[in-house]
Amino acid sequence: MRSIQSKPNLAIHQLVDHILAVGAMSRQEHLKLTSVLLAEQKLTDSDRNKINRVFDYIQTGRLKLID
Repeated sequence: MRSIQSKPNLAIHQLVDHILAVGAMSRQEHLKLTSVLLAEQKLTDSDRNKINRVFDYIQTGRLKLID
């Protein structure tokens, strides 16, 4: 079971919610989410699923990467 870290993950939730609302994400936002996943931080399954949903939306064309 993963530990819960509410404060650091609040920023992740806000970032993901913003990206999904706008329908696009910057390269900097992409780098931040990628870094969070690869840093093997103690993410909850919910956080990991939210981030993966963003990457899935990019692959399927539902989200655009902007510079």
